[in-house]
Amino acid sequence: MKYKIFISGVQKELKAERRAVKDFIIGEVLLSEYFEVFLFEDVCAKSKSAKSVFLKEVRDSDIYIGIIGQQYGYVGQGGISSTEEEYREAKKLDKTILIYIKSENGANDKKRDIEVQRLIKEIGDVREGFVRKRFSDTVELTRLIHSSLIDFLKEEGIVGRGVFDERVCKDAKLSDIDEEKVRWFLRTAKASRKYPLKQDAPIKDVFVHLDLMKEGKLTNAAVLLFGKDPHKFFIQAEVKCLQFSGTEVRKPFVNYQVYSENLFEQIDKARAFVLDAVKFPVIQKVGSARFERVYEIPEFAIQEAIVNAVAHRNYNNTSGVQVMVFADRVEVWNSGSLPQELTVEDLKKPHTSFPANPYLANVLYLADYAQRAGTGTIEMMEQCKAQHTPEPEFVLVRNKEFRSILPKDIFTEDTLVRRGLIERQIKAVKYVKEKGRITNREYRQLTGLSDEGARKDLKDIIEKKVFKIKGKGRSISYVLIGN
Repeated sequence: MKYKIFISGVQKELKAERRAVKDFIIGEVLLSEYFEVFLFEDVCAKSKSAKSVFLKEVRDSDIYIGIIGQQYGYVGQGGISSTEEEYREAKKLDKTILIYIKSENGANDKKRDIEVQRLIKEIGDVREGFVRKRFSDTVELTRLIHSSLIDFLKEEGIVGRGVFDERVCKDAKLSDIDEEKVRWFLRTAKASRKYPLKQDAPIKDVFVHLDLMKEGKLTNAAVLLFGKDPHKFFIQAEVKCLQFSGTEVRKPFVNYQVYSENLFEQIDKARAFVLDAVKFPVIQKVGSARFERVYEIPEFAIQEAIVNAVAHRNYNNTSGVQVMVFADRVEVWNSGSLPQELTVEDLKKPHTSFPANPYLANVLYLADYAQRAGTGTIEMMEQCKAQHTPEPEFVLVRNKEFRSILPKDIFTEDTLVRRGLIERQIKAVKYVKEKGRITNREYRQLTGLSDEGARKDLKDIIEKKVFKIKGKGRSISYVLIGN
């Protein structure tokens, strides 16, 4: 079976580029073996409308290649051009989207049609996860597309078959291994998982026992886990941590660090980065004079999100793990997809573990960094629920990038006061944090207000975007936004 590519772009303006891309793909030995290309101008006349034909072809495709020039193109009855309709259909269906903009830089973007400027700005949003490149001529365009399609084949496991972490690391020697880290692992694994090898076992014996050697040579997993300088062998093996003052990706950064040591150090330092950035308030326990300190987000949830990203990322891809701390959430991104046996919804219920890098995952499990039975994401959700913080959100972007989103408790007393809530309304928010919901009757009992007064208060809390209504009729209750 071949993967199907849909080529999009204003036909008249980009006739040469569209034709060059198709001719290149079907004429290249490797690409022609795995890809077929749809080009609308090659379709014979049909009784169906052009719109129905191109939208069906987008739906049937695996990869959408969008070429953007100066012109927006003919606007149809829907109020947008055919090119934008094709793009929106591909985006809606989470196709792999590759965008190529004709020009060497963005200096001349303001000379494009206003609708094209809008599209470029939208496509450039890093959260969309698109491949987006600029080109000056058809030679550069086909070179960029060749690189992107080879990356696609690598991620699909067609090129460079074999699990990344089991492959031999070229030129790596035992002298590149940090012996102290190996000894630490043996102590930790024995204490946590009753690992049988003695703490003074030869490093080679340890690696053979852990399947971190192949034909007497170190594997990629061995170097990533225990290397003195893994970054020397794998430029992509790093975790970038960024802290922002607001809720969007925007400079200047409050803090920015890149960690490229062994994977244990990457995880530990990224976790410390997040914990240092999130609040650690003193809270009086209900009905007690005692105080406790908890982070805005459970520590386990933070650790698990980072461990999962490091353990399951696609190391064939040059993009590393990215950890971002915002005013209202923490996001952890990693390249790669879920295994075909799982969906995002499966992560929220008991499921089997299908590690993308099984040898890395095994060692992280023995060192008590990772779960093994697919329980980690469920425990994240349970701990967030127990702490009355919003549940984590898991997002898969175009089957190429996975994101764990950990919302903070944004409804602290300080933020509620800033939103204009008065004392009795804040009391109701605390009630909902503990009970999960509140009804009009319960609010009256809590505050002593009349039915009319309670309705006005609750409506005010909704308008201030703290509560939302759940249920209908007599079953109406009020819950926190985000739950």
